[in-house]
Amino acid sequence: MVIWTPETYVIKRDGRKEPFIYEKVVMSCLKAGAPPEVARKIATKILAKIVVEDRKEVTARELTRWILELLKQENEEWYRNWIIFDRAVKRRKTEEELKQGQ
Repeated sequence: MVIWTPETYVIKRDGRKEPFIYEKVVMSCLKAGAPPEVARKIATKILAKIVVEDRKEVTARELTRWILELLKQENEEWYRNWIIFDRAVKRRKTEEELKQGQ
């Protein structure tokens, strides 16, 4: 299935820009434990938010916050899985970063 996405760029934490890719959101949700249908539902909600707000750019931190909010609404365990992965593999303190950015 091909999903249309607007010409939106994600500003990475190191300042690089890369195109927003719907499937990357789906894959991130799958890695957190969400089943495919839920992962696609979350990615679609993220895409809709970008389109409705007419966003040309979104920071990686904003994108992470949006995804985590939706994961948490669906299943607390998937949210925790993401946080644990970020801490263990990426050495990132995601929860603390998100609290600072509020």
